[in-house]
Amino acid sequence: MVRPERRTVRDLRKGNRAVLLRTLYFAGPTSRHELTRLTGLSAASVSNVTGDLIADGVVVEAGLVESDGGRPRVLLRVDPEFGYAIGVDVGETHVRVELFDLDMNERAKADHPLHPSRHDVGLVAEHILSGIETVLADSGVDPGRVLGVGIGVPGIVESGPEALIHAQTFGWDAVPLGTLLRAGTRLPLYVDNGAKTMGQAELWFGAGRGTRHTIVALIGSGAGASIITDGITYRGANSSAGEWGHTKIEFRGRACRCGGRGCLEAYIGAESVLARAGMPAGTVDEQAVLAELVASGHPVIDEAADYLGAGLANLINLFNPERIVIGGWAGLLLGQHRMTRIRQAAAENSLAQPYETASIVLGRLGPDAVALGAATLVMEEFLLGRTSPAASQPTAS
Repeated sequence: MVRPERRTVRDLRKGNRAVLLRTLYFAGPTSRHELTRLTGLSAASVSNVTGDLIADGVVVEAGLVESDGGRPRVLLRVDPEFGYAIGVDVGETHVRVELFDLDMNERAKADHPLHPSRHDVGLVAEHILSGIETVLADSGVDPGRVLGVGIGVPGIVESGPEALIHAQTFGWDAVPLGTLLRAGTRLPLYVDNGAKTMGQAELWFGAGRGTRHTIVALIGSGAGASIITDGITYRGANSSAGEWGHTKIEFRGRACRCGGRGCLEAYIGAESVLARAGMPAGTVDEQAVLAELVASGHPVIDEAADYLGAGLANLINLFNPERIVIGGWAGLLLGQHRMTRIRQAAAENSLAQPYETASIVLGRLGPDAVALGAATLVMEEFLLGRTSPAASQPTAS
């Protein structure tokens, strides 16, 4: 017989603190009275926990609001400068490092270009570490105020201290990215798939906000997806869920970078679209040339839009989402100019009932969504009370 877990007063207080902090973070400036209603905690608990948060410097007063017949109520908010989070986007053509305050305002950015066919892990790690140094120097932020570094990467990420990455398109097989980076920084590291980090960013701050069953499609040189069910990212048995780009759209179809054939990525990924237009990867600036093809009305763009719609239809039929968000630099470009065609292809290939309940929209956070989402990996730990700036912690005697 399993014995019930005993919860101490300290555990209860820690749980109340996490609930209140998360509620205050997403609700914005809020009074203690409103926090009592939003969290379901007692007025005494809210008063005690907010008192602790103010004493710790996490929460500050943010003005007054009129009450019904009584004294004005004090508004509280999370202090955006209590700590900082760094987000890293390891993409096909770049390593982007951004530093954010707790309001997710960008304070500094560093970009390092990558050759589309060269993703040496040592070079990528070097760019990440260099980028961290750059954003700290440019912003003037004390490293002791940084809560951690979140990193979005392509492929499958095995959780654990080594953060093993399996990314066939990069030629990475069980690459211990976490171990490599810890040799160069003492900041806490959190690594996840880039599509999943972008999905969390759009869920928290963008086009997915307010939904519980959402799919965020990331389309750049390749393609992936973040599947959010009941407000939680679905990961599968070993965190590989969301490899939408490698679902089959045509039996024994076009060759894909993963080594398979007929993968959706081989029809909608920017690298494949450009190759079909006679511009092989590595010979051109992918983003600039794809934009030119879209503007010129090249037939490969309409074909990619049709296949994208069919790929979205598969997601609609499988997961019955209330919303699909199209993101990634290539996805945003296609969606901005071919959304009607994409929706039409999705409608033609979906079952009628789930299609009617799903909206297909563009991401709101732009091409930086992966880095922003990576920073939310850090914020998630902070809101759960599992990390705090080193500068705010007592020095060991």
